[in-house]
Amino acid sequence: MGKRQFAGLAFVFIWFFVGGIAHFVATDTEASIVPPYIPWPVAAVLVSGVFELLGAFGILTPRTRKAAGIGLMLLTLAVTPCHIYMLQHPELFPVPLWALWLRLPIQALLLLLIYWSTSGGVSSGIVPRAQP
Repeated sequence: MGKRQFAGLAFVFIWFFVGGIAHFVATDTEASIVPPYIPWPVAAVLVSGVFELLGAFGILTPRTRKAAGIGLMLLTLAVTPCHIYMLQHPELFPVPLWALWLRLPIQALLLLLIYWSTSGGVSSGIVPRAQP
């Protein structure tokens, strides 16, 4: 694993480790962004927090890295309704509208980073190597 890929993996770990902890430290705040059509918002927050932490620790071990990366990508996609709900009702949240819009491309970049850093990146052919 190269330095850039290691840095990407470290970023993904920190992102999901801190995010997972936030689900337990700020449960009510996290539950407030769950769309009303999703039942049991507190349970959804706690379960997703557990999966964030499992994924964060799972990417640390080469043996579980790929599976954990897939899980984190699925989890990242699963929280998309929360981002859309916040965009649909920005008046409910103390976040600038530009920041709510910025979350969507950041989420796309995060998905790419998770994939690249947990599936082998350059060595797996995601980014072709330059030919000598």
